[in-house]
Amino acid sequence: MQFAKNILGFLSQKEIYGLAIILFAGIIAYKLGSRLIEKIVNNGKNSYERKKRITIVNLLSNIAKVIIYVFVIFFILDLYGVDTRALITSLGVASALLGLALQDTLKDFISGIDIIINNYFVVGDIVTYNDFTGEVIEMSLKATKIKKATGEVMVIANRNINQIINISQKKADLRIDIPTAYEEKTEKVEKAIAKIIEEAKKIKGVYNDSKYLGISDLKDSAINYTISIICTQEDQWQIRREVLKIIKNIYEKDNIKIPYAQIEVHNDKKL
Repeated sequence: MQFAKNILGFLSQKEIYGLAIILFAGIIAYKLGSRLIEKIVNNGKNSYERKKRITIVNLLSNIAKVIIYVFVIFFILDLYGVDTRALITSLGVASALLGLALQDTLKDFISGIDIIINNYFVVGDIVTYNDFTGEVIEMSLKATKIKKATGEVMVIANRNINQIINISQKKADLRIDIPTAYEEKTEKVEKAIAKIIEEAKKIKGVYNDSKYLGISDLKDSAINYTISIICTQEDQWQIRREVLKIIKNIYEKDNIKIPYAQIEVHNDKKL
């Protein structure tokens, strides 16, 4: 019985229940903020808008997390009788000295904000930095991570990002040559190509300004009919594969021949 009273007395101390309340309030504030942020992200009008919001959200989340930590620490110190006013004054001087020591970190932070505000790139964009091309997989206050298609990851301090090429903000123009047998009537082939274009426009990431360009080449065994598929840069290789599949299916359905190399072999007998 006495043990229970001791526990109750211990828990009823301001320093104990106050600490629990402060920590609980900090966790709740962070959770509510995260849910609000997630809701804001999901309201993006399109994929690029959502990517941009995700990047901003990640940046603001890091800032919010630091602010919450600072407030929680100061409340806890105040709870235990530490003179936080004097501490803030001392921190002002210390911050000035720390700022001098952490100039590069501050430059990273400022550069990160500048990248977001000016729309240089966002998480999910395909970019080229020097000779390294890959997807932006993470962006923090200090650095940006770019992942190459082969798996390598480059980490760049934000202050060093002075020149970068954003491929994602430009549409890709996929030029696909469709080799077709000479004996096929041009009118029949072009009707089939019109169907191909319409089917291609249904693919996610393909824009409506995709079109048939015309005959581009007369090869030895085939005529090349060229189409232009306007699509998102990051999806162009997958889109190319899907369009090629559509071409094959429609050509087979319309009985249009796609020529292939043939070798004619003769023996020594007179023909």
